[in-house]
Amino acid sequence: MHLRLNIASASSIEIVAQAGAYTLGMVNAEEFLHRLLTVDEYLTFENASSVRHEYVGGYVYAYAGASRRHNRIIVNIAGHLINAVGSGPCEVHVETVKLRPANNVFYYPDIMVLCDENDDESLYATRPTLVVEMLSPSTEAVDRRDKLLAYRSISSMEAYVIVYQDERRVIRHWKDDDGAWRTEEFIDNGRIPFPGTNVELTLSEIYGRITF
Repeated sequence: MHLRLNIASASSIEIVAQAGAYTLGMVNAEEFLHRLLTVDEYLTFENASSVRHEYVGGYVYAYAGASRRHNRIIVNIAGHLINAVGSGPCEVHVETVKLRPANNVFYYPDIMVLCDENDDESLYATRPTLVVEMLSPSTEAVDRRDKLLAYRSISSMEAYVIVYQDERRVIRHWKDDDGAWRTEEFIDNGRIPFPGTNVELTLSEIYGRITF
């Protein structure tokens, strides 16, 4: 991992490093030199930050801005899901709500559907029904491996949908009636079920207004 340190002041430091899909953000210099951030420190830091950061095992990772294509596809999917849930018990969150799949992990899913009324922590969710992530070359390894394992460990999860933005391709991981996780892939055509919303979307609906 390539690392560059920019001293912002006597008490803070910018850690610029490429770690998979991510770039490390601003942390206190003394804390960086002597220990990793605790969960409480991360939550405090994140609450005051204007940039979203994910947290894995003490490391803080900042996201770069998304492309217009990324945003169009997310809006396509989220619009259908929001219309489908209506005023029912489930709610759809887009990119701004943290998910805590493990004690020392916090992610910001691109789309998350929550249906558990007891999942009422104000700073993050813990019991989603559905997560959707938009794939790019820089995030592929994390989305297809690290996040897949983390999301499958959540007992409330029914499906994890990975959407490619550079081709008409969707991978759906879902839990069957026996609790076993299964995988199916859709390329060019198909209808993808989205649990918690009672809706199925075609690839044409997902990739509306997108040209390849």
